[in-house]
Amino acid sequence: MEHACEVLTWAARPTATIRTRTPVQDLPAIIGQSYAQIMPHIGAAGAQPVEPPMVVYHNRDMQDLDLEIGFVVSQAVPDKDDIQASQLPAGKAAACIHQGPYDDLAATYARLEKWALAEGHTPTGIAYEFYISDPGDTPPDQLLTRIVFPLKS
Repeated sequence: MEHACEVLTWAARPTATIRTRTPVQDLPAIIGQSYAQIMPHIGAAGAQPVEPPMVVYHNRDMQDLDLEIGFVVSQAVPDKDDIQASQLPAGKAAACIHQGPYDDLAATYARLEKWALAEGHTPTGIAYEFYISDPGDTPPDQLLTRIVFPLKS
């Protein structure tokens, strides 16, 4: 099922993330470990996630992905060890929902990028994935992932 693409205007929001580099084959383990490390820290700081878990892709080199893994949170939290307090930047972004297995995300990336360019927008090169569905209890063909490309001003 294809979902419509849209342009959003984001407000700046606090995040708690771990920035790391990894090859794509190690991604599931790295994501799980990072979420497990971040969640107790968020709770101890009196905050809570306010959006689904996310990964920020700073590049698309599948052998050396530059990532931020974490959550948009209800309030800023202090840094601790590898966990960094950061922020989703304010601005416009192109977004759409991908339904299906993670292995098929590339097609939705291409569709969103093509749509954004056709609408006169230029993506910054950074991509956000928000994991709406839990792969632990959702069949792969039913997984929902929100893909967001911040746009150049």
